[in-house]
Amino acid sequence: MSELSWWILAACLTAYALKLCGYFVPRKVLDSPTMSNVAATLTIALLASLVTVNAFTSGQELVIDARIGALAAAILALSFKAPYLVVVVTGALAAILLRATGLAA
Repeated sequence: MSELSWWILAACLTAYALKLCGYFVPRKVLDSPTMSNVAATLTIALLASLVTVNAFTSGQELVIDARIGALAAAILALSFKAPYLVVVVTGALAAILLRATGLAA
């Protein structure tokens, strides 16, 4: 086995061990309002960071293109409490219009 295979195997075992440790956490801790709040906040933070990375980067560099306009349009639709499908379509249409008019690559 190559050195990379050993690192992959070690990562898999570590992930499995961490998952297994979750079974030893007492139910009282998992059911606490604080833990529910932390889990909800982490979910939002991870999703926001994923959206940010996908909107502002291409490979290893920062870019400004139609994705930023699409994100702004989607945020605007969200501020009006639009349904999820409307938010997605609004963002897509904004990207199409920006690319078609040549305002963003």
